[in-house]
Amino acid sequence: MANAVIMPRQGQSVESCIIGKWHKQEGDAVKEGDILFTYETDKATFDETAKQDGTLIAVFFEEGDDVPCLMNVCVIGEPGEDVSEFDPRDAQETEEETAVDSPASAAAVTETATAPSQTEAAAVAGAMPDAISPRARNLAEKAGADLRFAQPTGPKGRVIERDVQKLIDEGKLVTQAAGFAHDAAVAGTGIGGRVSVADISGAVAVGADAPAAAIPAAAVTAGPESYVEKHTNIRKVIAKSMHASLSQMAQLTLNSSFDATDIMALRKRLKAAGEKGLTADMGFALAEKVPTLNDIILYAASRVLPKHPGCNAHYDDEKMTIYNRVHMGVAVDTPRGLMVPTVFNSDLMSLSQLSTSVKEVVAGCQQGTISPDLLRGATFTVTNLGTLGIESFTPVINPPQTCILGVCGITTKAREVNGEIKTYPSMGLSLTFDHRAIDGAPAARFLKDLTTVLENFSLLLMQ
Repeated sequence: MANAVIMPRQGQSVESCIIGKWHKQEGDAVKEGDILFTYETDKATFDETAKQDGTLIAVFFEEGDDVPCLMNVCVIGEPGEDVSEFDPRDAQETEEETAVDSPASAAAVTETATAPSQTEAAAVAGAMPDAISPRARNLAEKAGADLRFAQPTGPKGRVIERDVQKLIDEGKLVTQAAGFAHDAAVAGTGIGGRVSVADISGAVAVGADAPAAAIPAAAVTAGPESYVEKHTNIRKVIAKSMHASLSQMAQLTLNSSFDATDIMALRKRLKAAGEKGLTADMGFALAEKVPTLNDIILYAASRVLPKHPGCNAHYDDEKMTIYNRVHMGVAVDTPRGLMVPTVFNSDLMSLSQLSTSVKEVVAGCQQGTISPDLLRGATFTVTNLGTLGIESFTPVINPPQTCILGVCGITTKAREVNGEIKTYPSMGLSLTFDHRAIDGAPAARFLKDLTTVLENFSLLLMQ
């Protein structure tokens, strides 16, 4: 028996999800538990699995499509079963055509048929339609219809399937190689009247107004000059959050550095201990899983922040919410964009526990399996660009937090010691703070205390 697979709703605020990847194709056999497709919300990525054995007999949407929650995405059943009752695209087309057939829209269609509209003029000039239904787009791609000639008859100027079919009937077609970069007036001589590469190059060569040094055909057929990528939900959220952060806060960045000799020597000793066979079972958890430099900075910050409550807080126009626990946000670079998972109660964790927790949330973000519950609630954020050789930068605060700490790379600096010039490894730190919530001096004191703790990190672990 055929059953539809719907787009799940991940949280009450999520209205639609984007299909990232299909793991099964139409016609494939599936078993219960097999991953059908991957989809993303504005915060995370999830896998949808099959709830029954059978065959994937229908797929209604493609990778990159933005699908409303609870809408049918595909159908699992037996080959040959009728799936028309499950197809949401049929319902969309029916609604659009019904809207066109209504008295109000019928007048608009009549007007379009009797006089050239602005949309038609734009199409002749080479503009692609802004709105097109999924079924219309699929038909246009399969038939090679030139959408620049499409006259939308759907609601709100949307191109629907019958508009594309009209283009096909009128012979307004183009080959994939020719693309849509040519003049709309070029006549097609290819199969079925399609505009081909030869038509484009011929038009350039024999055009009456062509310049003496015409563009060679090779330059035209080398490939598109540019391409368009639709914003993902995650990118939209990042853009909105960062714009709000910079436009609504009074942000200021302080830059400092510290002698990284102690923390680098500690990691060297831990690696050597691990090579000697010291394990967690023997009480040497740090030797078995050596923390990164970033783990060490996160640990140090979690111990210093409680002494500087203004830096471990949320700010709004009416109040400051100061937290007694440190919920550390860790900025993570992922293929889908920046994500900031939270390690809750990091100030209560040992260095080994913190290191393990950070690795888990980072892996969840990079693999797209992070829980949405771990992408909120941070009271302070650390972002690290040091591995990319950045010596100083201005991190942007993640509102409503009041601070964000940027970790920079290690450089060699020199200083005078007992009359001698000696070099040492120096690591930079960039603290951006909201000047509405914190003044410069308190922010500077936090940064100074943090650098002091990091320069004496071995002593901190003894407490």
